[in-house]
Amino acid sequence: MAGSENDMNDRLFNASMAERLDDPERLLWLPPAMVINALAVQPGDAIADIGAGTGYFSLPLAQATGQLGQVYAVDSQAEMLERLQRKLDTENISNIRAVLAEADSTDLPDASRNLVFMANVWHEIADRDAVLMEAKRILKSRGRIAVLDWRPDVEPKPGPPLHHRLSASDATNSIQSAGFVEVKQSNVGKYSWLVQGIMQGEIEQ
Repeated sequence: MAGSENDMNDRLFNASMAERLDDPERLLWLPPAMVINALAVQPGDAIADIGAGTGYFSLPLAQATGQLGQVYAVDSQAEMLERLQRKLDTENISNIRAVLAEADSTDLPDASRNLVFMANVWHEIADRDAVLMEAKRILKSRGRIAVLDWRPDVEPKPGPPLHHRLSASDATNSIQSAGFVEVKQSNVGKYSWLVQGIMQGEIEQ
């Protein structure tokens, strides 16, 4: 499951290229609205956006969940979160909180999130089992996990090299093995797959 340290460092998106995350062309081949519709975000949801970067998904997720909801934008690179915080301050957005933490140790409370979302970081993670255990810890009963990443059968210029990418089936198997149920996969946008699952537990009344 884990790769070598040098290999995983090679896979980590470099914060010095953060402006690429805000490239307007990205909206054409990975529209946030399409992804959020697939995630079925509800007003009032508490969401952890793991590997949030500069907020490409955090911002529309916060809009979808509304002022009664909260998005925790978690990233391990301070430079990314500083860029996001400037956006939050400029646009006076109050329902996003930037959290400097690792994907397998978010410091978020137990059983506190309706959705754990990870976009374009699955292929960067060295210990995916540990990240899934952390997701289970912070998810509420019947909470949802969603993992989006690059398809290995297409090679867009902005994406990582093909040998760094993992298939949707790989993520599906890992998520099922971690104990999530109703796991499903689909393609979204032009170059991405999305895998979703539900935390086992009683349905809340």
